[in-house]
Amino acid sequence: MADTIKRVVLAYSGGLDTSIILKWIQETYRAELVTFTADLGQGEELEPARKKAEMLGAKKVYVEDLREEFVRDFVMPMFRANTLYEGCYLLGTSIARPLIAKRQIEIAQETGADAVAHGATGKGNDQVRFELTYYALKPDIKIVAPWREWDLSSRTALIEYAEKNQIPIAKDKRGEAPFSVDANLLHISAEGKVLEDPWEEPPPYVYSRTVDPEQAPDKPTVVEIEFEKGDPVAVDGKRLSPAALLTRLNELGGKNGIGRLDLVENRFVGMKSRGVYETPGGTIWHVAHRAIESITLDRGQAHLKDELMPRYAELIYNGFWFSPERRMIQAAIDDSQKRVNGTVRLKLYKGNVTVTGRKSPNSLYRLDYVTFEKDSVYNQKDAEGFIKLNALRLRLGKMAGI
Repeated sequence: MADTIKRVVLAYSGGLDTSIILKWIQETYRAELVTFTADLGQGEELEPARKKAEMLGAKKVYVEDLREEFVRDFVMPMFRANTLYEGCYLLGTSIARPLIAKRQIEIAQETGADAVAHGATGKGNDQVRFELTYYALKPDIKIVAPWREWDLSSRTALIEYAEKNQIPIAKDKRGEAPFSVDANLLHISAEGKVLEDPWEEPPPYVYSRTVDPEQAPDKPTVVEIEFEKGDPVAVDGKRLSPAALLTRLNELGGKNGIGRLDLVENRFVGMKSRGVYETPGGTIWHVAHRAIESITLDRGQAHLKDELMPRYAELIYNGFWFSPERRMIQAAIDDSQKRVNGTVRLKLYKGNVTVTGRKSPNSLYRLDYVTFEKDSVYNQKDAEGFIKLNALRLRLGKMAGI
């Protein structure tokens, strides 16, 4: 394949691994390199990545702000489904990969590249997420996955390669990294090294986006979130763009210790891994969305959504964002959100998100039906026949000895 690859689009972070990959591809494939660095709200200055890519010989360098597209076209559709992987993970890493890979394919088409490359290892989920997206969008694309090809099998070997090829190394990379980090506007994750023993409590320095809940303010923060068709559009009465809204929720959640998760999850490739996640704004959003749905969705809709959600979450986690079945489920979810409008009030306090109010012009909640006081709309005697009909199969079963 090396003889047939002439130009490669590399997903480039500017860190040690992808900088080595840039040089390694040049040496191994004798190919031109185009780098793509996405600003997804990871909180880092990205111009150094541009300069580093240029210094290392990239023929063309793309550095793009995709924060609004990320939240609008990926996070928002996912959150309409109340998506949780294995009951608790808000999929912060998983949902970013299809956007990065999609833009890589677009750049490959713009620049005439015949291959794309990523820095994901052969043990993890990200290689699958990147490559399933590549193939879904451009079936004939060639893929370079250095971690599955090279013999640089240790951190020491990587550093030696970097020094040999005059690749700058940050001082904190000259030893064993304490843990691996992935960040974007939705979350930050940490795994590996000091976190590999699931019995050991994560050291305090692992957390960077949230204060320790025990050290959070003693006074709760009250926040109101307004929804339109299932998506949040305003915080405390101020309308915000998708990325700005998530940024604001992150600020509120971070200072109140919201959104910490210590999880042992099942990777798609078959092994279990321990990750520590911080998703402050997303946690608030998730709780608020379920609250507004509680008064705007019909029972059948709500329960069917809850049945579909684990399958939908698994599709995203495993990298099938651009699959026909994900689009099919998304269509059903989006249809359910047409009347999900209104406002939710929440209290944020020492790591907890508590719903204290919800209202909607489309509310299905009827006080005249549920009141414990006298009413004129519900005949309680009707419940007798309802119960007897539902009990009929149970009674017949008992009589038959089941």
